[in-house]
Amino acid sequence: MNENIAGKVVVITGASSGLGEATARHLSRLGAVVVLGARRIDRLRALAAELGGDAKASAVQTDVTRSDQVEGLVDVAVERYGRIDVMLNNAGLMPHSPLERLKISDWDRMIDVNLKGVLYGIAAALPHMRAQRSGHVINVSSVAGHKVRPGSAVYAATKHAVRALSEGLRLEVKPYNIRTTVISPGAIATELPDSVTEADIAASVRKIYEIAISPESFAQAVVYAMSQPDDVDINEILFRPTRQEI
Repeated sequence: MNENIAGKVVVITGASSGLGEATARHLSRLGAVVVLGARRIDRLRALAAELGGDAKASAVQTDVTRSDQVEGLVDVAVERYGRIDVMLNNAGLMPHSPLERLKISDWDRMIDVNLKGVLYGIAAALPHMRAQRSGHVINVSSVAGHKVRPGSAVYAATKHAVRALSEGLRLEVKPYNIRTTVISPGAIATELPDSVTEADIAASVRKIYEIAISPESFAQAVVYAMSQPDDVDINEILFRPTRQEI
């Protein structure tokens, strides 16, 4: 099902690699306009050029821990293309560690990117969607937003919070005809495991990710949620590699 995609203006954070990059490519093939945000501007510009340049894709250097930069990303979408139809809050990182190691700087980074980055995306997109009386906010949680494992407490806390935030948003935006989806992927072949800073934990994570599936699987989940008729609101998608137990 690929209907209801062509012509939509989609803003994607974390678009320089992994889930965001795969989704940008997939949506562009289906006729969407994509506005790409991430810190690595060279990679964004190369991707935007590959997807057709200014008429079909824009690249905006964006640090999701800066609310002004996320607002600027959304403003580019509205100024260049006249609207924002979908906000995909995808940027995230996963520096797992046991709590007793007191990796406070990693905790702060996860809260800033995984949770506050989603909040800033909502804050930037919501005024425009309210004015349009239409739109779709897609937030990225994780299997860790459903299941806590040793060493993942803070990451899981941020991803549980994204699910709670998404449900609260769903309830509040009904008067404006805005749809909401939270997608919780399992092990996907991305750079996310590279954000683990503890060597022993990183080795364990790499072992889990030996069964990781393609980021295209996430892109297809986004397409499924987006392509529903406007009166159908897919609120939550949870998926894993077939071989993943937890």
